[in-house]
Amino acid sequence: MPGNRLDQIDRKILAELQADGRMTNVELASRVGISAPPCLRRVRALEEQGFIRGYHADVDPRQLGFEVTVFASVGLVKQAEADLTAFEKRCHDWPLVRECHMLNGEVDFLLKCTSPDLRSFQTFLTEELTAAPNVASVKTSLVIRDAKDEPGVPFDVLEARLAAER
Repeated sequence: MPGNRLDQIDRKILAELQADGRMTNVELASRVGISAPPCLRRVRALEEQGFIRGYHADVDPRQLGFEVTVFASVGLVKQAEADLTAFEKRCHDWPLVRECHMLNGEVDFLLKCTSPDLRSFQTFLTEELTAAPNVASVKTSLVIRDAKDEPGVPFDVLEARLAAER
């Protein structure tokens, strides 16, 4: 299991940064129980190894006028690797597509889209998404409200699994 490559301090660092990526290195070091210089070295190593992919602010879309969130299930005509890659590239070029996940099952991709209003999304849907090459079907679901939106991983589950392996 990849999580067992990290020691408990590294996992604590990741959990703390996942909860609050803005804290200072001094605060982080205090929370995980080590001094600041080794804490900074560990953070940099975690970044270099790809455990930390980046830092960002959790922006509220509605505060910025993006009132509509839609999940779109997309089926492709062909699923050869070149076709899948071409669709993924196209998703990167569409600003309204905020997440793109390739799935196993009835649909090929699940997209999370954010739009200022329903009309803007409908324009994207009809002029871009359904008109894209190799797209066979699109089914959409409008989000009514968000009940849970937690990024990252549940570190308590990881710690329980590691404890069970000991």
